[in-house]
Amino acid sequence: MVDSEQLARQIEANHIKIIFDPETICGYDTAIINTCGFIGEAKQESINTILQFTEAKRKGLISKVFVMGCLSQRYKQQLEVEIPEVDSYFGVNALKEIIREIGGNYIKELIGERSLTTPSHYEYLKIAEGCTRKCSFCAIPLIRGKHVSKPIEEILNESKLLIKSGVKEIILLSQDTTYYGLDLYSERKLPELLENLTSIKGLEWLRIHYAYPDGFPLKVLDIMNRHENICKYLDLPLQHINNRILKSMRRNISSDKTRKLIEIIRDNVPNVAIRTTLMVGYPGETDKEFQELLNFVKESKFDRLGVFTYSHEEDTYAFSLKDNIPEKVKQQRANDIMMAQESISYQLNTLKVGNTIKVIIDHDWEDHYSARSEMDSPEVDNEIIINKNSINLIKGQFYDVKIIAAENFDLYAELE
Repeated sequence: MVDSEQLARQIEANHIKIIFDPETICGYDTAIINTCGFIGEAKQESINTILQFTEAKRKGLISKVFVMGCLSQRYKQQLEVEIPEVDSYFGVNALKEIIREIGGNYIKELIGERSLTTPSHYEYLKIAEGCTRKCSFCAIPLIRGKHVSKPIEEILNESKLLIKSGVKEIILLSQDTTYYGLDLYSERKLPELLENLTSIKGLEWLRIHYAYPDGFPLKVLDIMNRHENICKYLDLPLQHINNRILKSMRRNISSDKTRKLIEIIRDNVPNVAIRTTLMVGYPGETDKEFQELLNFVKESKFDRLGVFTYSHEEDTYAFSLKDNIPEKVKQQRANDIMMAQESISYQLNTLKVGNTIKVIIDHDWEDHYSARSEMDSPEVDNEIIINKNSINLIKGQFYDVKIIAAENFDLYAELE
């Protein structure tokens, strides 16, 4: 999304009209498809989209189809052979080439500027590109290269531009936010970056995603406590808890260290919401090892949790292992994890009934508003439903609401 928004800003600055709408297949000259090549499902979705638009080109509905992003970075030669109807394939760092191809000029002065496609009150901000980790299952380093941190000054300038445009919540992203600064400053600089960002006037919420557990800078916890505009929220992708699996995954962290880190985070930041992501069906994962992961989920009671089934990706270390867990078993294990999390989420949600919390309004629907607390990131986490009942709330504004009912993954509230 961030890459697409940067490209869109350059295109618009060249006085070329642009439409963000994957459902519209006619009414313009050129389609640019930004793809993902991370796991099997994402690759298939990208290919289906490409085929949809090349078919539209064949029917004369559009003139040109360009493909950019991770899939074409990773599989350009194969794609050129398999889908020759695409006019040009571009990799992940081809902004200038794409602009030239559509007849425009790259404008250096627009670095950091984007045409925003999210609701105007929140936006994602990439603090680095690529990844230096060597996780056995992950193709990101093959696609994006080694971790390259964006200088603090550049991030601050981009943040100020976002806030000037009306953004109130900034969500920090990179393949590994924990690593931030190590390549550029020879030390982890996430704490310093957070300190600088919190001082920007108008920034109401600052949220951290994709904090790798190994090497997590504990100073971040102190900063969270001292600054109200840093959400008490951490996205901490753990993947697994069994020591043999963690070692094979090359996660560079043990079960004991993982548990200790969670304990430290919760002890130091009261009421912190921890989101994690887990993987099931990794090569050789036994029933006993999966049961250890399931028990860990039940014991840890994560506030938010997502689960993926293992995807066998060529050129990764794990590709040399036998993908010996049937898809049906992988999916059943994922379902078992989510069933456990559904029960945990309901228990945690019921404890919030009667509490008054600060929320931001994300959507204004016909009969209700959907909002989020600082414990929820857009699209992936829980929503707070507020019935309209003749009240008039403004999208992108903050309100104090009282929680009146709970469901498995959502809450219901009324204006305090």
